[in-house]
Order: sequence, then structure tokens, then C-alpha cells
Amino acid sequence: MTSSYGTYRQVRLSPRRSAVTRALAKDAPLRRMDWVMVLSALALSLVGSVLVWSATRGRDSLTHGDPQYFLYRHLTNLMIGLVLFGVLVGMGHHRVRAAVPVLYLSALLMLFAVLSPLGSTINGAHSWIQFGGGFSIQPAEFAKLAIVLGMAVVLSSRVDSGEREMPTDRTVAQGLLLAGIPIGIVLLMPDLGSVMVMVVTILGILLASGAPNRWVFGLLAAGGAGAAVIWKLGVLSKYQIDRFAAFANPALDPAGVGYNTAQARIAIGSGGLTGKGLFHGTQTMGQFVPEQQTDFVFTVAGEELGFVGGAAIILLLGIVLWRACRIARQAGDLYGTIVAGGVIAWFSFQAFENIGMTLGIMPVAGIPLPFVSYGGSSMFAGWIAIALLQCVRTQRFVLA
Repeated sequence: MTSSYGTYRQVRLSPRRSAVTRALAKDAPLRRMDWVMVLSALALSLVGSVLVWSATRGRDSLTHGDPQYFLYRHLTNLMIGLVLFGVLVGMGHHRVRAAVPVLYLSALLMLFAVLSPLGSTINGAHSWIQFGGGFSIQPAEFAKLAIVLGMAVVLSSRVDSGEREMPTDRTVAQGLLLAGIPIGIVLLMPDLGSVMVMVVTILGILLASGAPNRWVFGLLAAGGAGAAVIWKLGVLSKYQIDRFAAFANPALDPAGVGYNTAQARIAIGSGGLTGKGLFHGTQTMGQFVPEQQTDFVFTVAGEELGFVGGAAIILLLGIVLWRACRIARQAGDLYGTIVAGGVIAWFSFQAFENIGMTLGIMPVAGIPLPFVSYGGSSMFAGWIAIALLQCVRTQRFVLA
């Protein structure tokens, strides 16, 4: 009796682990996450908040009655993105993978909604869904996630189960069909910038999956042929054709189609090494660069923070991509490798295109700078992608 009672007392008196203790335990997901990546993405988002504020504070009092309107909205978008990040990390690798069909179908439904009366046109692209209170979403951002997750599940299903050593031609064709559906819908909007990102993302996925090289070369050939057909059939809007014309000939109509690029280069070039100082950019204060809080936010950094500030943003983006490469290389299954590879291709090309168009080395495509540009959809999709990478990383510790 004494022995049994003593054992009972020992169990009763042993303290229960608090929530903080559980969160900091060696086997807790928080300890397994790549905090270098997470903090770098957070730093980009916070730097973006300051740049968005600088680009918009002069005109917010007139358009929205609040000089900090865009700053508050950007920070709100960041908070929502962090909540989505926490939810997915809490779900874990296997639960997220099991939910991929639902996530993919949800993204398709949002894309179809754009083509319905719910869709609206902003800056020439019919790619938005407007809600009350000034809230809107751009489903094409979530379609990028759907392509990464959908193709990852299809290409890895037979490999992770041990049936095959690499994806078969049949599974690659199924994956490309899965990706082709959202791309076709986005082309109807038309949102050429998002399509460019999606195609490069698919290339990254095929390379990460170990698919036969003939599929990679075939996709490149199909992409070139498709671009020629789209140009011939006149699918592109006039403003999109004008953007390519201005890129091919920078001196073409600097007061018209080439205005954005010309003013962006003036802003960045005038910043010099250290910039004119935060909130002191003449191009920014004079609102000479259109869409400066979204597509051309990098010009604010170039003008006000100079080469040093622009290089710091590129460095932070590089850290995120470097850590993502580590996760891809160390993933415990092919699904994780493909997810990481798709996100790497997505982020790297989108960042290169966005910064490149402000420097005049890439055509203007109207896509945001990840984590930095103003925009809820881009912010949400970016932090969901970071969460997917963390799920892949934590799963490696489970399998170890």
C-alpha cells in the first residue's frame, strides 16, 4: 500500500509542462524551424512597411483621409500573413499534404470567380475580386501555391511510396495538366506577369522532381511557341504590348509607354551610394513614379536608401532563397523537395523580374516584390509559402 501510494504521490506531484516549456522543448516545431529564414522574411516585410509609408504618406490624406492608411493596411496584411503562417506550421507536413486537393480546388474557384461578375479590373488587368470596405484579393497569387502543391503531390506520389525512383512520363503529364488549368484561366484575364512566374515555377518543380530532361526542354519549346501564338492571336491587351515595345526600345515615347521605366531609373540613379534619406526622395515625394507602393516599391529604396539600402533588400531575399535551398536539399521526401524547389523558382524569378523592370533590364510585368510590395494577396501567399518550407524542414527531424 505504501509503495503504491508513494508512486501515486510521485505522479501527482510531478509538475505539468507549461505551454511555454512545450513550445521551447527540443522536439517542438518552434525549435525545429529555420529562424534565419523566418526573421529575414519578417525583416523584408517590415522594411516594406517603411517604404510603402514613404511612397504613400504624401497623398493618403487626400484619397483616404489618413496619412498612414497604406502603412496600417500593410501592417494588417502582415499580421494576417503571420496568422496564416502559424496555422499551417501548426498543421504540420502530413496534414498540409492531405489538404492539398481542397486547397487546389479552392484556388480554382477563386480564379473562376474573377471571370464571373464578381471580378473587377484594376490597372488594366481583370484579375481581382473586390469586397466591401476596400478589401480585395488577387487569386492568381494563390494559384501559384496551388501549382506548387498540386504538382508536388502528383509527381511524388509513386516515388514516396517506394514504387518508383523518379516520376514517370505519365505522372509528369498529369502534373502539367494540373498546372495548365490555372494558367489557362489566368491567361484569360489576362495577367501575363503571373503567367510568367507560373511557367518558371513549373520549370523549377520539374528540375527538383528529377523528371526526365526532355520534359524541361519540351516545356521551354512549348512556352516559346505559346508566346508566339498569343502574340499572333492578339490575346494580349494593348498596354501589355506597349510595355514590351518600351522594353525593346527604351527611348520609345518616354512621356507615354516608357514613362514608368524612365522615372524608375531616374529615382534609383539619383539615390547614389547611401540615398537622399528616408522620406526625402524628390521623385517619391513628387509622385513621379506610378504604382510606387506596389510594383515599383524598389525605387523608393533606391532613391532614399541608395545602393546600400537596395543591396540590403537583395541580401535579405538571397538569405531566404539560400535557406530554402538548404531545406530542399535536406528534405525527407520528394514531396518536400518539390515544394521547396517550386517556391525557390517562384521567389527568385519574381524578385528578379520586379527589381529588373525598375532598372530597365526586364519588361514591365506588374508583379510585386515578395514581402516588400504593398498588397494583401502577395503578402498572404508569401507567408504561406514560408510556412510550407518550415513544414518540410520540421518533417526532416521527425523522420531522422
